Amino acid sequence: MTATTGDRPPGAATGEPDAAAGGRLPGAVAAEWTKAWTVRSTWWNLFGAAVLMGLACLQLAIFTVNANDNDDPADDKGVVGIGTIAIGAVDLVQFVLIGLAMLLITSEYSTGTIRATLQWIPRRGEMLAAKTLVAAVIGGLAGTVLAAGGSLAALPLLGRWGEFAFTAWLGDVLAVGAYMALISVFSLGVGALLRSAVGTLIVIFLVVLVVPASLQASDITAMERVADFMPAIAGAAFMRGESDVYAPAFGLLILAGWAAAALAAAHIALNRRDA
Repeated sequence: MTATTGDRPPGAATGEPDAAAGGRLPGAVAAEWTKAWTVRSTWWNLFGAAVLMGLACLQLAIFTVNANDNDDPADDKGVVGIGTIAIGAVDLVQFVLIGLAMLLITSEYSTGTIRATLQWIPRRGEMLAAKTLVAAVIGGLAGTVLAAGGSLAALPLLGRWGEFAFTAWLGDVLAVGAYMALISVFSLGVGALLRSAVGTLIVIFLVVLVVPASLQASDITAMERVADFMPAIAGAAFMRGESDVYAPAFGLLILAGWAAAALAAAHIALNRRDA
């Protein structure tokens, strides 16, 4: 069932100016922050991400040690910074935080509570901005904490093959946090655009994992270059500090561009469609 025009709060779909809008954003952010932390799905997602990060980092640490200690010199990885272990685990862990971010809005569409949200925050752009800030902060903080904890947990297993240089480690941990913040914003934007949890997860899985992997496996240079500009590949180049195509910092800008594009499309869709 869709809401009728009469059910819509003033300015909800038309973008009419609201004199009090500027002062309501902090309250909208506070409301979205409270909602995010008062549902069990947030805590279960964070718990799942913590477990997965821990297991992935331990597995990567064991793999590194085995590769260095076997009789095949081609497998040697040498001494690795422990922050790179957390970066390697991001490929798996990110999907748990992606799920958390998209549920901030898709769950409201599936239950119909989006109507109540829009009654309290009638300007849809303001509502999207509030949810975006919450998704970015939760994703960024969670990514930073998980990267720090997972990499430190891997240090004892790495033994002589692990290196803890505080500056490099902190840079790696913060890079993971920045990536998680932006991929969470991207996921929220796609969720606001599609409104379906299943559809959102499928699209993100394709964009983040399947399409880049397929392009890279094509052995066609043009397709490989396209893959370099996909969000996860660009983010990985930024986190690892290496790319043959562009400066690693540019990878962060590419990822930010994907997030901004998703939010822009979501904003247009929110203003044109009923709740």
